[in-house]
Amino acid sequence: MADEMVLRAQKFVNSVYSGKIGMTLDENGRTGWPVMYALTRALQYELGITSLSNSFGATTLSTLQSKWPKLNESTMPSADFCRIIQSALYCKGYDGGDIDGKYSSRVASSVSRLKAEMGVDRAFPGSDLTPKVFKGLLNMDAYVVVNGGADQIREVQRWLNGRYVDRRDFFIVPCDGHHSRDVAKSLLFAIQYELGMADGTANGVFGPGTQTGLKSHTVAVGTTGTWSLLFSAAMILSRRTVPFGNFTGEVRTAVQAFQAFAKLSVTGLGDFQTWASLLVSTGDPERKGTACDGVTKITAARAKTLKDAGYLYLGRYLTNPDSTPSGDMKDKEIQPGELQTIADAGMRVYPIYQTFGRGTDSFSVGQGTADALAAVNAAVKHGFKPGTRIYFAVDYDAVDDEVTSYIIPHFEGVNDGIESAGGQYKVGIYGPRNVCSRVSERKLADASFVSDMSTGFSGNLGYPLPNNWAFDQIKTITIGSGDGAINIDNNIASGIDVGQNSFNPTPSPTPNLDVRFENMWWEDLRKDIRAYMESVDVPESNWYTKWTTTECIDYVLSWDSVFTDLARRLKMRKALIQIPVLWEMRHYNISKILKVDDRYSDAAVYQYHTGQLPDWWPDAITESMRDSSTGLAQIFGLTAIKARNLAVDLGLLSGTSRRNPDKDNELFEIWNKLRTNNSFTMATVPYVHMYHASLINVPRPGLSTSDADTEQILIRYQGTTTDAEKEGKKRMGLYRVFEKYYAPIREHLA
Repeated sequence: MADEMVLRAQKFVNSVYSGKIGMTLDENGRTGWPVMYALTRALQYELGITSLSNSFGATTLSTLQSKWPKLNESTMPSADFCRIIQSALYCKGYDGGDIDGKYSSRVASSVSRLKAEMGVDRAFPGSDLTPKVFKGLLNMDAYVVVNGGADQIREVQRWLNGRYVDRRDFFIVPCDGHHSRDVAKSLLFAIQYELGMADGTANGVFGPGTQTGLKSHTVAVGTTGTWSLLFSAAMILSRRTVPFGNFTGEVRTAVQAFQAFAKLSVTGLGDFQTWASLLVSTGDPERKGTACDGVTKITAARAKTLKDAGYLYLGRYLTNPDSTPSGDMKDKEIQPGELQTIADAGMRVYPIYQTFGRGTDSFSVGQGTADALAAVNAAVKHGFKPGTRIYFAVDYDAVDDEVTSYIIPHFEGVNDGIESAGGQYKVGIYGPRNVCSRVSERKLADASFVSDMSTGFSGNLGYPLPNNWAFDQIKTITIGSGDGAINIDNNIASGIDVGQNSFNPTPSPTPNLDVRFENMWWEDLRKDIRAYMESVDVPESNWYTKWTTTECIDYVLSWDSVFTDLARRLKMRKALIQIPVLWEMRHYNISKILKVDDRYSDAAVYQYHTGQLPDWWPDAITESMRDSSTGLAQIFGLTAIKARNLAVDLGLLSGTSRRNPDKDNELFEIWNKLRTNNSFTMATVPYVHMYHASLINVPRPGLSTSDADTEQILIRYQGTTTDAEKEGKKRMGLYRVFEKYYAPIREHLA
């Protein structure tokens, strides 16, 4: 919502500083980082700093301290300088007066209020604006409880600010009731100051000096004063309910609960390991774990090393995404016979699935489904039994908005993929604390393997261990010698997941299965498909369709791994699954003029079930519809439900996949997945083929399905009319084009 005074602040910045500070603000009345950056640059300009930046850094602070250590009505350098302060106050939600360049009583009162809410009113009494408070004014931190923050956390934040703001490297932290990276670092600074570290030595890092100091500061029942305040602050910031103050019996009880949860010795004391687990994600990195993970093949000698060192649970990778691995990475994927070697040594295995996963590009709802399908195939290949939990990796520091926009949708897709592949495996997550917690809170993973070794991750700093943590990764170490030497990540185990020690035999290879497409034939296949499509009156493009033939071909081939995994698992021809996707994509209509816009049908169904128009269709809908064909393969929700229910009856999907097509909410759930998750659509196509085969009394499609039956299945996908038969026969010709390439490739590589 626009604010009139924020708008006036934006107009002031633009009118006075446009052309001077390297940026111009949108005049929209909305506060945010751009406004704060502009005001920071304006301040730097007024201070005479020539190299302007968005950061209120050391140069800005030192210059302000040397020139104007106290700003008030009598010391104000200029009217515009005052207007910067007034504008900032409004952008933080305080009264800034009339933005008239006067440090009036209203401005002074707001500055006093700001300092009180920061907790620094005793350190900086009165209404003067001091440099560190000014720094805190020019950011987006809140100094009142917001968004469900906790009053007790705010109490800790204000206490830290008030006690340590005079130290050189301590800066005012938010007082919003939320733990964060900055708050976590401020607590470490506080501990270092109390340990006697000088400015310049204290750095907010849990280093050797801090660790040594804490080992001599165990707190217990009866401890009072600053150290009990610091310890109770650490407990509160770790979401533990204790009073902020003395170490009482109530605190001891909470400490015992925390120690049990974190798998520490349950002493009830604030000892070093408890301090460490409260302050940094690794806790004491020298703790001895009973779980580990690694990329190295477990030989008999290495298994003995691990067992002798007390390890019980080993994390190993289902696949290796690197097509040309070398060095230690060449054995990242579980090797033949390795699982039995581990089991024979008396240990158990928990599987990990990771592609590259180091940025948002690797995460989407469709990719999640694709990853799950691949993980299931790999788990079956390696012999993991139903009920095994697979940990899907998020191996980067995903910030909170990325978790919302990418990671959560990805795990929705993972769950769709697990379900579409039979629902026999559980979903776990590997990643930073915040990622694991948020995904688990959505019930998209039931156990967390926490990458706590990455102490600098923003998703670890300031966040507690997830409630469902199974493994806590804390340090990379090398153990053993000679043939038994091995590099591992040392992990703490909670007992939630004990892995597997019994495995199915490696499945006997099924002859004549489809294999991954050889990209060296990509251009040739593309050329042949384009020529065939032209021959059946489907040109390279139409003005009324969304995609060209080439775009459709490239899309289908780019998802070859998904189609191949589906074909191999269901023992069906890959081309039969790909044809509906390519054909329906090419015929996806976006013409409002012809009144056959496929988006209109989607919008009509969306309106029927939600009572409102989707944001991607602004026009009026004359008549809502309960169902329509949707998604890349244009499948009706009703058809998908009936097809997937048949797959449940055939034992291909679990009972949790069954839906009632007469229930609107269940129909809309499946319809919307078809519309939004392309990989879910791909995974549904083979079940639709099975369903159609049952309707026309031909055998379930398999590896030896005749051309005649394949043609009938493709015709039935198109419909039951004479025109559908004509169009379906065209699809059969396209099937033969694909098979021209696939047949020799699988014969050569299978």
